[in-house]
Amino acid sequence: MIRLNPGWLVVACATVLAASCWLPWLVSGEFGRVSAIGGTGGGMTVAPGFGIGQTIALLASALLVAGAMTARGLLRIVAASAALGLGVLLNVLIWRYHHLGVGGEVSAGFGFHIAAGAAGVAAALSVWALVEAIIARRA
Repeated sequence: MIRLNPGWLVVACATVLAASCWLPWLVSGEFGRVSAIGGTGGGMTVAPGFGIGQTIALLASALLVAGAMTARGLLRIVAASAALGLGVLLNVLIWRYHHLGVGGEVSAGFGFHIAAGAAGVAAALSVWALVEAIIARRA
């Protein structure tokens, strides 16, 4: 029987989150679209420099590594705790990105919704991974 490993599920969610950073996060009917990494299409502009979207993409990669470490049993409790912390931080940053970027004629694009869902599921799976790691240590 196949046993689900929450660490690999966190990796899958982190992969979806990292890939969604290239999709449109902010869209406007008249002006175009913007991705989380700062790519633009149409007339929309982004602030120069390293922003929240790039931070989300970077932390998604760190979440992927923490999930893989949890799945492989490398510092399992530490890695699961890191995955949980990163998952919560990513959810806060995604909320902040929405709070700063959406308003007026600008709405959230499908990439944003995919990322928000993946980050939420990753945080929940990280809780499962942490609980499983604690139980495995006591056994």
